[in-house]
Amino acid sequence: MQIVPGRQAVVALVVGLVALLSGASVMAVSEPAFSVVRSEGRIELRDYPGFIVAETEVSGDFDAAGRTGFRRVAGYIFGGNKKPDGSSEKIAMTAPVTVEPKGDQWRVHFVMPEGYQMDSLPRPVDPNVRLREIPAHKVAAIRFSGFTTDTSIRENTDALRSWIAKEQLTEISPPQVARYNDPFTLPWNRRNEILIEIR
Repeated sequence: MQIVPGRQAVVALVVGLVALLSGASVMAVSEPAFSVVRSEGRIELRDYPGFIVAETEVSGDFDAAGRTGFRRVAGYIFGGNKKPDGSSEKIAMTAPVTVEPKGDQWRVHFVMPEGYQMDSLPRPVDPNVRLREIPAHKVAAIRFSGFTTDTSIRENTDALRSWIAKEQLTEISPPQVARYNDPFTLPWNRRNEILIEIR
């Protein structure tokens, strides 16, 4: 069937809407591996192996810090780095982008793709970006959709902390806000999590 130019635009729009409404991802990205020890509703107890993150610390409110931190770390993986031979390397994007409080600032990080070691990753060109190894750890996580507003973050953090207390576990990190989707994902298709390291 031949589609006339005017109808091509309509078909393209319909296909795009179907993709959005079905939650199709613009591009597939990898996530850090973990095993689920236990699950209860929206909450999971997870074991993560060690991994490496590229991170930066940013001042300001949560949203502004998230945007600035994302740009810095994205700059590193998209080529703002230097290998021993002086060349740069593009590193695959991963999810989630994680934001956590650190003193009076925010720490924003991406997990580096599986297979990299500290000595095989290129060095960041931006002095505000650094690489850090995180050892194996246990995390309590709660999943929610929608936007990461102050209210949704607070309500889900409170729910997760109540569960942690009920299970007689001990928090050993501040809550992290983990966002898995690009900004164009519709709110009800978004995957967000609060992560708290526990023992």
